[in-house]
Amino acid sequence: MPVIQSELDVHGDSFAQNREAMLGAIASFREVEQKVLDKAFDAKAKFDKRGQLLPRERLNLLLDPGAPFLELCSLAGYKLHDDKDGTQAGGGLIAGIGHVAGVRCLVIANNSAIKGGTISPTGLRKSLRLQQVALENRLPIVTLAESGGANLSYAAEIFVEGARAFANQARLSAAGIPQITVVHGSSTAGGAYQPGLSDYVVVVRGKAKMFLAGPPLLKAATGEIATDEELGGAEMHAQVAGTAEYLAENDADGVRLAREILAMLPWNAQLPLRPQRAYKAPLYPAEELLGVVPADAKKPYDVREIIARIADGSEFLDFKNEFDSQTVCGHLRIEGQPCGLIGNNGPITPRGAAKAAQFIQLCEQSNTPILFLHNTTGFMVGTESEQQGVIKHGAKMIQAVANATVPKLTLVVGGSYGAGNYAMCGRGLDPRFIFAWPNSRTAVMGGAQAGKVLRIVTEEKHLKEGKEPDPKMLDMLEMATAQKLDGQSTALYGTASLWDDGLIDPRDTRALLGLLLDICAEAQMRPLKTNTFGVARL
Repeated sequence: MPVIQSELDVHGDSFAQNREAMLGAIASFREVEQKVLDKAFDAKAKFDKRGQLLPRERLNLLLDPGAPFLELCSLAGYKLHDDKDGTQAGGGLIAGIGHVAGVRCLVIANNSAIKGGTISPTGLRKSLRLQQVALENRLPIVTLAESGGANLSYAAEIFVEGARAFANQARLSAAGIPQITVVHGSSTAGGAYQPGLSDYVVVVRGKAKMFLAGPPLLKAATGEIATDEELGGAEMHAQVAGTAEYLAENDADGVRLAREILAMLPWNAQLPLRPQRAYKAPLYPAEELLGVVPADAKKPYDVREIIARIADGSEFLDFKNEFDSQTVCGHLRIEGQPCGLIGNNGPITPRGAAKAAQFIQLCEQSNTPILFLHNTTGFMVGTESEQQGVIKHGAKMIQAVANATVPKLTLVVGGSYGAGNYAMCGRGLDPRFIFAWPNSRTAVMGGAQAGKVLRIVTEEKHLKEGKEPDPKMLDMLEMATAQKLDGQSTALYGTASLWDDGLIDPRDTRALLGLLLDICAEAQMRPLKTNTFGVARL
């Protein structure tokens, strides 16, 4: 395959400026992640006194040492709802894809070290996203449960939609995907149904509590007086009610049992033997990805400079480049795995949209996963573009993206604006996974553009009404609109709102994509033993 010859001047001032801007963006989101870790660690003395492990300590015991772990949606809910300073980001959950007893799993731990692991509206949306990841990628789910349940300050935003999480659990079981839950502490009301709907339940003696109504609510509702242990203690559920299958002595023992349950399932034995992949490293170091995308969004760049640093041997077979050069399509391999790629070197033109739609159909025909690299201002506008059928051809591209069944991976490396976000398989088009670089921006349009649009519309409205527009008012409107949209387009705002599955350091791009392609390939080969209703306790 043709090899990309990089023309990036890694010693120039522009590269240095881009690199410094990117390092600053990385430091910003890493600082937020650290604040959340520090906030949780503040509770260690309290957990030690209770004889419990912190949620991340439980998770570390669960995961295979040295195996890769991909955390998902770590900053969901950042500065949303009652997270005033960003220390409660994560939506009350720590989650990701890792290996447990040699089995690739989705693992979830309620972050009970922060606000008791209560779930915010964003936390619910994160839970639903995690269940989607498990179903699409055929991953068993291991949950380490201890939660105060829904954050009652937002009960109205959680209650009705919360049923989806339970429905998904039932459907996951029916789809043949095992769910194992270790109950480390309180799981009350709706939280009790999460382990109840799991296929295997482990409870920790003297710590686990599962009941639909706790002692105070029971007394208020019926007048009955009962202790925690009588109502929903671990021994009661293991010995009397039969809700739990296994009784553990402490947190570590509960995690051990979860690992043993998974190890006993013939999960990997059902996979066909997968051949070892041989591949070449890119010709250019990943470190150079820090300086590829311009800090100034108005400056052009060539997406092939990114491709050269993630593709095996920096090899890339361009598709129809002579027909349209602004939408880049082609084939590459990442860690030995074939992949189609669509990237942006400018707005999506009518020709670019038609070209991309054809390329997507070819990838669908050959069962080739597609990677989308976003850095686009959107579709080309103007009289010429409209007369060339940009709406028609853009619709064709969105049709192809929406209906393609091959795995679609999305990485936002720069701007992702307007309908370009849709055509490039943004969150609303359901990519299998979507991640973003910390410099990226996602919005309907740039803040400055939005401000000018609203100014023009307001000015024309006043003139039609026979009024003289106030220039100061128009200035304030333009500035306020620009500031609002710019504030709502940042990578941190996007990841807080679950527009992606997480922010990554650009230097980790190739390793991440290799892992995601491997997850998708394994899912495609995995057989599942489905049933009609899921597994119920009898």
